[in-house]
Amino acid sequence: MSHIVTVQDAVTAFADFMEPTDAELDAIELEMPVILADVDLLDAYIVTLDRTPTELDARRIRRARRRALAARVALLNRTTAASLPGGAA
Repeated sequence: MSHIVTVQDAVTAFADFMEPTDAELDAIELEMPVILADVDLLDAYIVTLDRTPTELDARRIRRARRRALAARVALLNRTTAASLPGGAA
């Protein structure tokens, strides 16, 4: 008869390694504006799922799409500027 404690020790032995590293948390923090802009865009789309979009809904979707695109461009510019040698743009 094997004890469940032995199995539990084997399963939870690697729990410390399953946590995100500092580099992964920094990457998430860097991408957070893009994530939040995408959530806003999804919210705008979800509102219109069960009805015909009104002009106000269409404007909300356009604004959310522009914010999401601007957040992606800003992220791309930050990561590109950080990866270029010598600080050249």
